[in-house]
Amino acid sequence: MSKRSTTVPAVRCAIYTRKSTEEGLEQAFNSLDAQREAAEAYIASQQHEGWVCLPDRYDDGGYSGGNAERPALKRLLADIDAGKVDAVIVYKVDRLSRSLLDFARMMQVFEAKSVAFVSVTQHFNTNQSMGRLTLNILLSFAQFERELVSERTRDKIAATRRKGKWSGGFPILGYDVDRERMRLVVNEKEAERVRAIFDLYLEHSSLITVSRILSRRGWTTKSWTSRKGVPLGGGEFNKNNLHALLTNVLYTGVVKYKQERHPGEHEAIIDSATFEKVQKTLRANGSSGGMHVRNKHGALLKGLLRCAPCNAAMTHCFTVRGAKAYRYYTCCRAQKQGWDTCPSKSVPAEAMEQFVVDRIRAMGSDPELVAAAVEAAGAQEREAAEAIRAEAAALGREVRRLAADLRKTAATAGKSGHAAARLADLNEAIRRGEERLAELAQEVEAAEARVLDPGEAAAALARFDPVWESLTPKERAKLLHLVVQSVSYDGGAGTVSITFHPGGIRSLGVQVPEATA
Repeated sequence: MSKRSTTVPAVRCAIYTRKSTEEGLEQAFNSLDAQREAAEAYIASQQHEGWVCLPDRYDDGGYSGGNAERPALKRLLADIDAGKVDAVIVYKVDRLSRSLLDFARMMQVFEAKSVAFVSVTQHFNTNQSMGRLTLNILLSFAQFERELVSERTRDKIAATRRKGKWSGGFPILGYDVDRERMRLVVNEKEAERVRAIFDLYLEHSSLITVSRILSRRGWTTKSWTSRKGVPLGGGEFNKNNLHALLTNVLYTGVVKYKQERHPGEHEAIIDSATFEKVQKTLRANGSSGGMHVRNKHGALLKGLLRCAPCNAAMTHCFTVRGAKAYRYYTCCRAQKQGWDTCPSKSVPAEAMEQFVVDRIRAMGSDPELVAAAVEAAGAQEREAAEAIRAEAAALGREVRRLAADLRKTAATAGKSGHAAARLADLNEAIRRGEERLAELAQEVEAAEARVLDPGEAAAALARFDPVWESLTPKERAKLLHLVVQSVSYDGGAGTVSITFHPGGIRSLGVQVPEATA
């Protein structure tokens, strides 16, 4: 009969020691040595469990336990992440950390890597039920501390904004940040652009149209450089960030806290009358469909058709001869600078609209057309996703820097009278950064989701023709804006180029039945 194996798997134990001051470290046998000796004795007592002491020393002499900025601790965490450690042994819990927040984070790392934590003099071992109970108690206190800090931060932000002060975070287009006085100061060049954006929206009443105009002008969102020299912002305008700009009350010299509005210390860029007029238009468009409602003459390509040679929009117009009205799309540049400046000039509206509709119909039965259109549109979406990822990476680095600054400020909170205000500013900046990171993640996901395969596109486009004839002019315009991103017309060459929305093609099968209901 064979003997049963009694081999116990080895438990690799790392000993961590710390002393707050450098006093006495020059002695032959100092506090760090005493802590290590006690830990080694404990490990020896657990040899029957397979415990072995690792030769590497993790000693932080002269480092506070109030933060995690310690070289030996960082080396220990790196070795844990690399899978070199099975248990961490300390003399007392406070040797590892005096910050409950940091301690809770470390315990999460330990748990993720299945690393036990043992306190020699406090009978604290997360391999045992009592040790885990103690850990849960400590985590409860950590949660209490976090909530208490959050409450104080919210109170500080509320008090700051009620005094009309800017409470920190990322700057907005039109203003720079005076870091010494922590207040917003007008950037005149950007302020002119902000005023122009408000005027453009009042003129066109369409977020998409205005964002396209801004893109053609090369105007971008606010760009700035972090304290570490990292460039941030500077992205293209889209429907979402343009709406955020147009609804930001900071531009009227007001600071907002929840539903409260308070006069701000900063100078206004937009007068209250203009701002309220824009809000009224936004609300009306949000509930009524915006430009599609004002499309009285059934101009299907309104906001879509562009003159390729002039790189200008083509506006819908009509003339009446006798009892009949004739509709046209006319190049805006030709209208403003003369017919001889544009090879396209104008094109009959019905013919151009019918051509675009026929091309969509034809795509449903031509796999090559579907594949070409989907590939071109998909390349745009992938490029957009990469740009968003780059912005997110830069913002992530900035948030991590702010978090490190927060930990340092918290560690010295008792030594500075400005610490509370600084903590509140940092917390708010981190919160805004994390919110923006979440938005960017959603934008990347949305861009990737808009990329579809030719088979999926063909199946969706096959549903276009059967219901087109039953749609009202308003529904037809909405459907074309859903599927088509832009139509480019070159009157000189006699060519038309159509760019499609992949996501619009995908949702075609859902939107068309809804429109006919």
